[in-house]
Amino acid sequence: MSATSAESKSKGRRLAGLQRFGRSLMLPIATLPAAGLLLRLGQDDMLGRWSATQDIAKVLAAAGGGLFDWLPLLFAVGIAVGFARKGDGSTGVAAVVGFIVFNKVVQVFAPINELEGFDEGWYLAPIKWPYSVLSGVVVGLVTAVLWQRFHRIKLPPYLAFFGGRRFVPIINSFVLLLLGVVFGLIFPVIDAGMQNLGEAVTSDAVIGGGVYGFLNRLLIPIGLHQLLNVPVWFIFDGGDINNFFEGDPSAGAFTTGFFPIFMFALPAAALAIWQTARPSQKKIVGGIMISAALTSFLTGVTEPIEFAFMFVAWPLYLIHAVLTGISLALVNALDIHLGFAFSAGGIDFALNAGAPAASKAWLLIPIGLAYAAIYYLIFRWVITKWNLRTPGREDEGDAAVTDPTADQPDSEPDTGKEPAGSGTTKAKDSGSQAESPQ
Repeated sequence: MSATSAESKSKGRRLAGLQRFGRSLMLPIATLPAAGLLLRLGQDDMLGRWSATQDIAKVLAAAGGGLFDWLPLLFAVGIAVGFARKGDGSTGVAAVVGFIVFNKVVQVFAPINELEGFDEGWYLAPIKWPYSVLSGVVVGLVTAVLWQRFHRIKLPPYLAFFGGRRFVPIINSFVLLLLGVVFGLIFPVIDAGMQNLGEAVTSDAVIGGGVYGFLNRLLIPIGLHQLLNVPVWFIFDGGDINNFFEGDPSAGAFTTGFFPIFMFALPAAALAIWQTARPSQKKIVGGIMISAALTSFLTGVTEPIEFAFMFVAWPLYLIHAVLTGISLALVNALDIHLGFAFSAGGIDFALNAGAPAASKAWLLIPIGLAYAAIYYLIFRWVITKWNLRTPGREDEGDAAVTDPTADQPDSEPDTGKEPAGSGTTKAKDSGSQAESPQ
């Protein structure tokens, strides 16, 4: 085999892995638009404001909030099942086991204590998992790799019960325990760094706001944005969000600039992702992106859009982080002030634009429209120029990235028989049946 042929084959394997990863991300992402709407409708300033609908509001908020609270677990299971070739229910169980072990070990080193001045009812996602979605991605990928390697392992007869698929949660627990120790040891260092950074960015509204906006988006993939948000929004100098609702006219330096991004820019990015999808995939991608765009515009819940390109098209996400920082610096330079009780969506815009601390909020609309045009043009050009694997842009003939039911090829033909060296037989272990394709 020539060097060129080997390199081409290796590149093809990497591309196939990236496409499987993209497909696995769409499983949890598909749940987020509905969760965001439920969570927003259940807030005290929506259905919760009337006594007749307060119980309904609590139910809706609990349903939507529960999905966001456990979003890392959704990603762990979705990635494990979607990324593993012919992953099945046992893959999901192994992911759940690994997720619990990993996060509990991390929390031994980085206990989640309630911060002074922090009201988690005001915050989109309570701080339960130190590494947030990153923990789900790590657990999901590790589980998929271990499942692929060990789901047919054969153990000695006296341990045969623990062979095959039953072995995967066991080995997964040990591996993720060790990873949890590593991640837990470095978390306090990162936490201290974020605290110092938070103090620094609050000292200057324009430069600090721009740096904060950039880092706020940049840290989301690794789940550390919460360490920066909480001190800035709720602690330093009384907290930016707290100060806004107390009528401080200088408040909003770390909230206002998100409105053009969440209400206009990201929906435009969703439109670009939809329109650059392959013709055969536009219907599926359009359904996801339209609902995600509406959710972002109305509620300020951006995860359905951002997770669609965060990992599979990271250059776009880096551009998004830079433009978000510029937005916060720009609105602060123009002395625009607006806050939110939930997130920077249309509902909070309508409710808070007339607040005593708000000023020049109407300027956010033309700024947002300009940002929408910029995002659409940049996203469309970058996606097509570098052929980025955003949803619906997988190679022709491959399973659709956006279709979670697409068949996944296995490295071995699935004959329905246990190969040599496999785990326990079907008679002994019903979990070792021939896999049905996902």
